[in-house]
Amino acid sequence: MTENKNVFGILGHPLGHTLSPQIHTRLFEISGEQAEYKILDTPPEKLTDSFEYFKSLTGFNITIPYKIDIIKMCDTLDDTAKRYNSVNCIANVNGVSTGYNTDCTGFTKAIGAMGMTLTNKVLLLGCGGVGRMMAIEAVREGGELTIVGFCLLSEVKGDCDLMVNATPVGMYPNTDASPLTEETLGRITLNGFFDAIYNPRETKLMKMVSDKGVKKVSGGMQMLVWQAAVAHTIWSGAEYTAEQVQAISDEMMRLV
Repeated sequence: MTENKNVFGILGHPLGHTLSPQIHTRLFEISGEQAEYKILDTPPEKLTDSFEYFKSLTGFNITIPYKIDIIKMCDTLDDTAKRYNSVNCIANVNGVSTGYNTDCTGFTKAIGAMGMTLTNKVLLLGCGGVGRMMAIEAVREGGELTIVGFCLLSEVKGDCDLMVNATPVGMYPNTDASPLTEETLGRITLNGFFDAIYNPRETKLMKMVSDKGVKKVSGGMQMLVWQAAVAHTIWSGAEYTAEQVQAISDEMMRLV
């Protein structure tokens, strides 16, 4: 098998609107690494036959719909991948393919970049795939967690340190939608809000929270860039500052 040294990529299908090449190119530029980053748009019927090529790469990222299917290519799994039975990053070292999940670390780093933590009262909107990950990370850090999805919106009230939206409500093109009404939001006191959505730049709920006077409000682009930065740490040991990730996030927001 021919080794494709310093060749990376994003695996998924379809990949028409991915920001991964732009994000990773900027990360390589900051770390001073010479590397190539490819779009590996692979239909399901060709996935298994492509494993040998994927193993020849230095590393690659995985997105929908292959985060579970790609596990069978891995020789070993990091604890993050075992925790969620989901792989979004693979490093190929000396013929061994190791699977990781950088979404969870990207999430916690994005929360930290806001000046927030998951150690206090966390109100989570949604309990799907990304919501499950966010819930587990909050509990792992000792947070007091309430999940809206296991209780009625009419029951949501009181104080929380951080509210997190893990639902797709408000995502482009349905930008006029919000998972919470003004009335419900009025019953909640909070110090910070994180929205996993990154398009639009400011969701309706983000604006509602900001209008309420909350200063620490962030969209999902930070998490997207942080999970990519964590992949670079895995691949080469490169480290990035919050300021560098913020700068890339701002650049990417101009592209959506």
